[in-house]
Amino acid sequence: MKEILRRGITGVIYVVLLMGTVFLSSDAFDFLFMVFGLACLYEFKRIVHLRNYYVYVAYLALWWAFIYFVQDKVLINGLMLLTITVDLALIAFLFSKKAGEFNTLQKFVIAVLYLGGGCIFLTMIPYKQEGFSQFLIVGIFILIWVNDTFAYLVGRTLGRTKLYPAVSPKKTVEGSVGGLIFALLAAYFLANYEPSLTLTEWLVLATVIVIAGSLGDLLESKFKRLANVKDSGAILPGHGGIWDRLDSLVFAAPFAYLVLNLFSYVS
Repeated sequence: MKEILRRGITGVIYVVLLMGTVFLSSDAFDFLFMVFGLACLYEFKRIVHLRNYYVYVAYLALWWAFIYFVQDKVLINGLMLLTITVDLALIAFLFSKKAGEFNTLQKFVIAVLYLGGGCIFLTMIPYKQEGFSQFLIVGIFILIWVNDTFAYLVGRTLGRTKLYPAVSPKKTVEGSVGGLIFALLAAYFLANYEPSLTLTEWLVLATVIVIAGSLGDLLESKFKRLANVKDSGAILPGHGGIWDRLDSLVFAAPFAYLVLNLFSYVS
């Protein structure tokens, strides 16, 4: 009971912090995810034993450049494709039966593009519309939270078939399907509050976010399993580290950004 209470209090503070920065100002939102990116990098470095600190410099340089200076779509799309390429390689790593030892350069690239790039594109998503679209980014948060919550609840009550027991023994196919269904229902309601996307676009975006987010969750689980640790950190009582909370969002962000690009191109 005490653990549930602890998790609940931490979860409420986390949500209030996110929502507060979104509706306070775009600068507050940008700064929060810059800091979250640094925290994720710190936790990743510890887990994979990446000892140099150049990764922080590279991330901050990329973040500062692409959030405040780079406006050229070719450069932005180039970074997006690089990030997605690394993410696709990590999906192959996720489903590989080999342990997968990365050298220092590979760890550096993974850290900067998978985690750093994910936080950068998560920060850039609300700027896809004119101005700073608060409800678009809040909608993406809601889709992830709804999927996570109902995947857990459905999996706990109806789950029978293990999804990927070698990496995450508690996740089930039934839970994943339940999370997707409820995320699609959430997308249906979100279409009424963020009309810049059509209902069909919200449904497509929800599907992409749920699938990519679930893969991101499993990917972090594999890194932790290989390192023989339960959580990426201990900064959030009852929830672990920042990477534990952002694993789905960070991995899904570049794919969501790509989908939003395709929507803009089609329209």
